[in-house]
Amino acid sequence: MFRRFMMILKAKFSKTLDRAEDPNETLDYAYEQQMQLLQQVRAGVADVATAKKQLELQAQRLQEQLVKLENQARQAIAAGREDLARRALELKAGVQQQLRDLDPQLAALQQKQDALVQQQQQLAEALARFKSEKEVQKARYNAAQAMVAIGEAATGLSKDMADATMAVQRANEKTEQMEARASALDELVSSGALEDMTSGGKSQLDRELEELSAHQSVESELAALKAEVGSAETPALDAQQTPELEAPETPVPDSAPAREPEETA
Repeated sequence: MFRRFMMILKAKFSKTLDRAEDPNETLDYAYEQQMQLLQQVRAGVADVATAKKQLELQAQRLQEQLVKLENQARQAIAAGREDLARRALELKAGVQQQLRDLDPQLAALQQKQDALVQQQQQLAEALARFKSEKEVQKARYNAAQAMVAIGEAATGLSKDMADATMAVQRANEKTEQMEARASALDELVSSGALEDMTSGGKSQLDRELEELSAHQSVESELAALKAEVGSAETPALDAQQTPELEAPETPVPDSAPAREPEETA
């Protein structure tokens, strides 16, 4: 049971890490790790080169000391001091032994330096290839991510697009509800079921009767105004004299001759 529990925890933890992992960040982190390794190799090369240089300087000093001791031995022999010459030669032998001991150390450091330099070059080349591959992989991932986002947006599968669609639907539903309520209120007011508060509490019938009365009053006032204007224009027309027409020369009989009654048989 414990093993199963640990396996479940590892599986869930791995799945969580997989969702949280960003390939761009992972590639950048791996490149930084490789760069740190390259810096360590370069530092190792510098350390080995420094140690080798120190041994070379020491060998140079010992070589100079050999020359000096040999000269001192010659001077001692020339002065008849064989003991001093022997002492100088003994010191020379010790210095020569130190030089012989330095040779393998210098050779080992040289080999180590050559190996580190070669590793540095190989690692630098591999790091350059990794950097190029890293940028390519990042570009591919970003392009794929953009394509997925565009596809989800186009098909309405993305969370943002789904939220926007739901917002539009909710706004549409509220608008339809408000329009239906406004239409229902208009119908109720028109039918007289609800009183219009702006009409002073009057019903629909009262308003229609008032409109009819106002219309009749306007028509009566209009008729009176027409009569008044017409009576004022009649005297003005009589005051204007028109020339009389001349009477015809042939008199017109007042009446047609009476028809004689027919004789009865």
